[in-house]
Amino acid sequence: MRATDHLPAHGHGHGHTPTGPASAPVRRLLLVLLLPLVLATVVGALVLYPFGQEIKTGSEVGINHTPVLGEATAVKKGPCAVGLPEGAPVPQDEGCFLVTVTMTDGEAAGRDVTIPVPDQPTSPQVSVGDEVVLSYSGTEPTSPLSYQLVDFQRGGSLLLLGLLFVGAVLVLGRWHGLRAIGALGLSFVVLVLFLLPAILAGEDPLWVAVVGAGLIMFVVLYVSHGISARTSTAVLGTLVSLALIGALGALFGAFARLTGLDEQTANLVTILGHGIDTRGLLLAGTIIGALGVLDDVTVTQTSAVWELRAANPSMGFGQLYAAGARIGRDHLSSVVNTLVMAYAGAALPLMLSFALSGQGLGTILTAQDVAQEIVQTLVGSIGLVAAVPVTTALAAFVASREEVVTGDEDEKSAPVDEDDDGGGAEDDDEPVAERAPEPTPQPTTPQPARSRIAGDLRYGYDPSKPWERVSPRPAQPPALPKRARPARRGFDG
Repeated sequence: MRATDHLPAHGHGHGHTPTGPASAPVRRLLLVLLLPLVLATVVGALVLYPFGQEIKTGSEVGINHTPVLGEATAVKKGPCAVGLPEGAPVPQDEGCFLVTVTMTDGEAAGRDVTIPVPDQPTSPQVSVGDEVVLSYSGTEPTSPLSYQLVDFQRGGSLLLLGLLFVGAVLVLGRWHGLRAIGALGLSFVVLVLFLLPAILAGEDPLWVAVVGAGLIMFVVLYVSHGISARTSTAVLGTLVSLALIGALGALFGAFARLTGLDEQTANLVTILGHGIDTRGLLLAGTIIGALGVLDDVTVTQTSAVWELRAANPSMGFGQLYAAGARIGRDHLSSVVNTLVMAYAGAALPLMLSFALSGQGLGTILTAQDVAQEIVQTLVGSIGLVAAVPVTTALAAFVASREEVVTGDEDEKSAPVDEDDDGGGAEDDDEPVAERAPEPTPQPTTPQPARSRIAGDLRYGYDPSKPWERVSPRPAQPPALPKRARPARRGFDG
């Protein structure tokens, strides 16, 4: 007999839980709430996608440098002037490292080129054997003046790290991990094939980010957690929080007069050659950055409310909301800290630069580069804080209208496979012993009730003959030791 034979036969793992598809009222409610949002997201994606527009890249936008791969074969100190015409005087300074690179692709593949790298703290430190990336200007493929050493090759190390990440997720998450990996891949597809082309084509970055975040959210949540009432509730909570983040970002971005024009954005505007809403681009980054943390909050809150409902089906909306809100408050502090630390880590070099400026704290915090990080952090944090009560209320409202199947009802309704004892794939080869039929109880003659039992359990008694307990005999005093009698003397004669 196995240990699982003593468990009741259920179709699922809990004694109380919403089983199977959602009830008809819940399905209608979620359909009414979600269908307009799904249609709006799809229509927005079709309107914003640049159909028929060719996005200019490379030399068409003035980027004439082509990456060329190579391997450093020699490094030595020398003058910074290379490729001088014959007969020209050679400078005697040794302010550069002369790096000889054997190119492995490009127009001069297999040939060596010597490139000067300034001996400065801002220059990369190259050693023999390093795989490097050169920037080729497209003029003379054999001239050192046509190349610059710009980076290192990182394909192998990043591939190894990616395989370790996928392996860890699959080992710990198994099928759930596989679905999470698939959802992550689809998120990158939305970013690369929709969000980036739409912004580069000149569409409003804020609206593109809102629609793109909606697409990513639908894909990630439904692929990772399946199509269910619980997942749909988390989707609703995420959408409401994203809308709040977008509205607050637009409001305080304009109120704080943020321009979004940092060094990278300014270069992007120059390359594009047409106008782009840099403030909207800043808000788009805020929405996409907060999306991942929002998913975590909404899914956690929805699952907590559903489990509370499963554990106690008598809980109504008010009790579910109060208990879920208490769980959310414990989770909220760590999530907000995570978001703040993420933005602080990304802006660490910027904060170090301002720390060296010698300016006052107020001047530093209100500067453009720092102020936009503050707005992004606080707006995203407000959205996370709002996600807890909003999602908890939605989950409590939906879960309180969901039918809860008890263990007894489920045992009656769920078919039980006599050959499957719930042990999983590991027990498929083990023989299953047939259960012996339970004996039919025989009718017994009822006995008259007695108020007390009289008798001596030591010797037994006859229940049909009433008798009284015999009083125990008094204990006899211990016998005294007998003294030996003296020998009797005989009579003479």
